Formats: sequence, C-alpha cells, structure tokens
Amino acid sequence: MSHFVLEIGVEELPARFLASLERELHDRFAALFDEHGLTFDSLTVNTTPRRAVVHARGLLSSTPVREEVALGPSVKAAYDAEGNPTKAALGFARGQGVDVSALFRQETPKGEYVAVRKTVGGVSASSIIAEAAPSIIASLPFAKRMHWSPSHFLFARPLRWVVALMDCDVIPFTVADVQSGRMTTGHRVHGRGPFEVACADDFDRVMAEKCGVVLSGAARRKIVVDGGNELARKVGGHILWKESLLDEVQGLSEHPEPILGDFDPSFLELPSVVLLTSMETHQKSFGVAGEDGRLLPHFLTVANLTSREPEVVKKGWERVLRARLEDARFYWNTDMKASFDVWKEKLDHVIFLGPLGSMGDKCRRLSELCRWLAEQPGVKRAAEVNPESAAVAGRCAKADLVSQMVGEFDTLQGIMGGIYGHKMGLDPVAADAIAEQYLPAGPDTPVPSTDLGALLSMADKADTLVGCFGLGNIPTGAADPFALRRCALGIARILIEKGYRLPVEELFAKAQSLYSDGIRWKLEKPEALAKLNDFFAGRVKNYFLTQGNDTLLVEAVMNAGCSDVWAASRRLAALVTESGKPGFADNAQTFKRVANILRKQGAGVTGEYSRELLAEEPETALADALDAMTARFDELWAQDRFDELLALMDGVRPTVDAFFNGVMVMAEDEKVRANRLNLLQVLLSRMGRLADFSALQM
Repeated sequence: MSHFVLEIGVEELPARFLASLERELHDRFAALFDEHGLTFDSLTVNTTPRRAVVHARGLLSSTPVREEVALGPSVKAAYDAEGNPTKAALGFARGQGVDVSALFRQETPKGEYVAVRKTVGGVSASSIIAEAAPSIIASLPFAKRMHWSPSHFLFARPLRWVVALMDCDVIPFTVADVQSGRMTTGHRVHGRGPFEVACADDFDRVMAEKCGVVLSGAARRKIVVDGGNELARKVGGHILWKESLLDEVQGLSEHPEPILGDFDPSFLELPSVVLLTSMETHQKSFGVAGEDGRLLPHFLTVANLTSREPEVVKKGWERVLRARLEDARFYWNTDMKASFDVWKEKLDHVIFLGPLGSMGDKCRRLSELCRWLAEQPGVKRAAEVNPESAAVAGRCAKADLVSQMVGEFDTLQGIMGGIYGHKMGLDPVAADAIAEQYLPAGPDTPVPSTDLGALLSMADKADTLVGCFGLGNIPTGAADPFALRRCALGIARILIEKGYRLPVEELFAKAQSLYSDGIRWKLEKPEALAKLNDFFAGRVKNYFLTQGNDTLLVEAVMNAGCSDVWAASRRLAALVTESGKPGFADNAQTFKRVANILRKQGAGVTGEYSRELLAEEPETALADALDAMTARFDELWAQDRFDELLALMDGVRPTVDAFFNGVMVMAEDEKVRANRLNLLQVLLSRMGRLADFSALQM
C-alpha cells in the first residue's frame, strides 16, 4: 500500500471557493481510483487560500492483476482443412501479443471458438495519476476563472507549484506550464521556503514545522474559536459567533491568530445591528457581548500571522474600524435629522423597475394591498391586523432605501426602517413589520414573526411577481435575475406557516389591479396572471417535493388544487399518513377507477341522480352510503379535518367495489348509464377535493 499526496499551489483563492474545491477534488480522485480498481484506506482533501492538498493513504500501488479469456474467430475460420492456422488466427494471436501456438479451443453457446488467456492489470497507480491529474486540475469548476499563462490556461488564480508524490517518488506531469515535483512553498511570513518534501508521509510535518501552515480548515476554525473565546472571557464577555463569517475567516488564513481589539464606548449609542454589520462586512470581525446580551466596546478579528509586535497590529485594526464606525455614526446622525415624510417624497425619484414606476408608486400600491390583506376573512381567521397599521407599513416600507445608513449598508434595508420607525414615532406595529418585510430570505430562513410583517412581505413579493410577469420577465432555466422563485416560495411558506386561508389567484389579481393604467405591459393582463398562477403552483409543488414527500402523492394533491396553499399542505400531510396504512392501495385503486371512468365517459355529468332509476341492489346500497358519507364529508371539510376525510374511504370503498362487481356502469339504457355515472360523480366531487387519485400508481 502506498501514500499519494498532491498539492496544488496557487495565488490567494477567495474563501468562498474552498469548500467546493475540496468536494470536487475528493469526488474526482475517488472516481479515478474506483474506475481503475485502486482501493484506499482514506482520501482527504484540505484547502487554504494558497493551496489544495489531496492525501490518499493506503492506496493500492497498482491495479489488480487478473486473468481474462479473449475469444477470437470460430475454429472453422481459424484453421484450414489440414489444421493449419489461417490469417484470421494469425491476426488474432498477433493482436493479443501471443504466439499462435498459445491459442486454445473454447466452447460457447454459439459454437467452438479459438481463445487465448491473458493477464491484465498491474498498471501502476503513479502512471494512472500522471495521466489523469492534469485534466482533473484543468477542469476544476470555479465561479470565476482567469487566464494568465501563454497557454491561456484557465483556473481560479495562477498556479505557482505542484507537489505530486507516490511515497518517496515524484509523479511527473505538467499542468499550465508548471512541472510537478517535490518542492513546496509555505506561509509568506512564517515559512516562505521553498522546502523539499522527501516523502508523502513527511508532507504534513513539513507544512506544520517548516511552512508555518495550518492545513486543516477545521483546525484553523478551532484555533479561532478557542482563542477568541479565551480573549473574550478576559473582558467579561462572549463572542457573537456568526457561522458564515467564521467559515470565511478560517478560509482567509493559513496561520490564524485571534486578536481582541477595542473601540470607543461612545459608539455603543449606535444600534447594535449597525455596529455588527460594520465589523462583519468591512473588517471580517466579530462582536463581543456581555452577560446581559449588550455589546461591549471590543471586537475580535483574525490575523494571518503571529506578529512580533501584536500591539501595533491591534492598533492598526482599531484605527481602521474606528474610521468605519465614524462613518456609521455620521449616517445615523444625518438620518435622525430626516423623517419618513421626507424619505417618502424622495422615493418618487427612485426607480423600482423600468416601466413599473418609482419606489413611491410601489409603496402606494403596497399600502392598499396590505390594507386589503388585513381585511380578508381568511387572514382574519388566523390573525387580527389593524388595516390602518397595515396601510402605514406598506406606505413606509421602502423609505429607508434613501437613508444614509442603507446607502452604505444595503443589507440593513428594512431593518433600519424598523429602527427608524420606532425612533421617529411611527406606529410600533408598522415599524416591526417594516423590519421583517424581506423575510423569508431563503428556504432556510424564518418567516416574519409578526402578522403584519407577514402581510407586508406577501404584498411586496406579490407586487414584484405581478409586475415582472406583466413585463414578460419570467424565469427560464437557471436564470432568475429578479429572484421571482424566492418570492413565490416566500409567499407559499408564509401562507403555510402562518395558517392564512387566502386564494393566491385573488392576491395576484388584486396586486395587478393596483398598477396604474399607463403601464405598457408586454403581456395582456389575463395572460400574465395565468402564467403567474401556473408558475406559483410549480413552486409550491417544488417546495412539497423538497420536504421529502413522494412525487405521486404531491402530484395527486396538486392536481386537486393548491389555490389554498395552507389547505393543500394539510391535505398532503394527511395523504402521506393515510398512504402508510394497510388497505390504502386498495382504496386508492378503487377511487382511481372512479376517476378514470368519469374522465373518459363523464361529459355532461352533474352529480344529480334519480333514485327511481336505481334498479339494482348494489347501486341502491351505494346511493345510501353516499348520502351518509356526503353529509359527514361536508361537516369534516368545513373543519379542515383532512385525516378523517381520507379515512372515510375505508367505509365507502367496499360499497363502491360491490357496485362495480354487481352492475354494468356503461349500461345500454342511456338514462340508466347517465344515472350511474352521476352516482359516481357524487363520490368523486367529494374525494376529488382531497386528491386526484388517478395520478396514483397502485
């Protein structure tokens, strides 16, 4: 067994590239080894800003050796009448690299053929890697790649060196005019090098002892966390760790050194979110909070070296952060001299989206749409929202876009609007809603905690969806420049998680009606709404599928309608539960048969049947069962008791089966046939509200 190591040395890579680079290298070398039958004990990949390192330990040094039988021409074609080998036999032997005397006869189902035994495998792992490594490296995907060499080689950053060793031997190959070898380069300050790596087993030791590099991202992360926590304890606080920033920080360093800096306590008069955003965005630093949760006048940053003069480094970071915080304080003070009335006027000069008018126009639409939402019965059943507060929230929703603070920190839009709203005497409920209007920001972020925040978020997203679809800006493939998929998902999640019973087509129609008549739409309004409703249904379906639900069950529920998204989600949950019970397959098969018959023969069927035409006992029994079931069904349907509704299948299915077995649905008598179809329609008109059973495959 051997130890293979590959190091790809580059100019500094962006931290966001490292995780995907590790995955790609691992998967590509694992696939290479698997293709050639090269087993290994472990395969690990580590990255730093300046290198990606692959270790394959316990690697089979050569491909397994095995014997194969290669068939040649038939015996009749291989030998003439005298038993001498023909040109066919001679050519086959030559092609296999053996003497013709090595051929033997092999019986097969198709007859007797000549064959030869040959040994395959035994190819060295080094030669396989030498051939494959250049293409693996060259094809690594990055969000952005660049040219830099005469060969126009594409890579995220320029390649500077490559180490490739199998045990103590160099694996020779060339990529981007760089020849592989055993010379590596270390940290720019703590071990510049170059240094020779004698054997693969020595690589990690050389990195740690000579190069001054912490190769493992997990190890760098631990150094930052442990060191930061210790420094914070000394000032009576704790670090406000942010996972995404921690990932970025460990990816920016090869030799992390946590540093605790200080700033003037007077800056604590600023909202904590402003201080943290300034630290995290510009300085890649973490805030420090006390036991009461309030910020302390300290911050944690991470240097990429251990300085001989740490106080000088600390002062440098403090000086830069102070300048940033001074800017933030200036923006805060300037904004506090303004007002929402001034900002609302400025919004009339801020374009929303091309022909759709200004942000002022959008806010006026949002005001009306929020008021309308607050007055909807399906919303009022789940929440009590003052329509006047809703109107205020909509009208002021985008005001902070023209504030100084949001102009500098765009990630604070909405959040600052909420803070300024409380400071400037806005309706507190409206201010809270403004702060939550952009939630949910993705599939894993929470929906707004307040009901008015949820209504404002839906109104904002619906307004954007309607406007973009009217202009023909409909997502295609992976292209979605206006994040319309996220808008649709946000509305769906709010409806489901908040329990609002609101037909989405009514929401979109109302949003469309609030646009002015002067807009030049690319699509006619009915066409745009139809496309939007189909798009939204597709996003709801996708959301259900991403929750791990069976595709056929999702199809069945969606085909029954998803206008009421909350109800669709509950019907799906009930169907998933019911599908796991004994007898569900039989029930579903029966109702699928009903649906299929009516789909083919049910033109003009109304569900109105006559008892006078019920001549057979099975159809009379079915009519009695349906009378009992429909009353119970309508009662349960009004109460959204979907589990019990699906359970009704157990009671009615035997009667339906007896009906199919006892009568001919498609009777020759036209009136009898229509009556029996209407009988089935009564059943389908109820159970079809729950799911489209014809979509199930049983």
